[in-house]
Amino acid sequence: ASALRRDWPRRKATPPLRLPLLDGGDFTLAGAAGNALLLNFWASWCEPCRDEMPSLSRLARREAAHGLRIVAVDYREGDEAIRRFLDAHPIGLPVAADRDGSAARGFDVHAFPSTVAIDRRGRVRFVVMGECDWDGPQARAWLGELMRA
Repeated sequence: ASALRRDWPRRKATPPLRLPLLDGGDFTLAGAAGNALLLNFWASWCEPCRDEMPSLSRLARREAAHGLRIVAVDYREGDEAIRRFLDAHPIGLPVAADRDGSAARGFDVHAFPSTVAIDRRGRVRFVVMGECDWDGPQARAWLGELMRA
């Protein structure tokens, strides 16, 4: 897995975010305040996205107690397609729907998977583009930095 990290421009604002959750209600950045947050943009047709999910799920379980939240943001698919995928591959993460792709555009996401890292104060720090081994040393270093921010 060759994930690339791109730092978010310091003066660029964090875009507002409100997305419907598959299980009901909305996910908002304000609602996640005080937690570090990873927004993982994915789609069911994306092979590297599927390959990355298990390590992302393990990370969520490992770091939940330390204030890390992970939301899987599906890119422009209908609820039915998402549910079909989740029935076959349960991922154990909250799933939000970016139905029109506006969230991906706001965070400058053009490749899948891409994971947007947001600190406890609600500022985007960096974006990881491509499949990442979230159990690996590189991901751990990036996360350590995010959790300390």
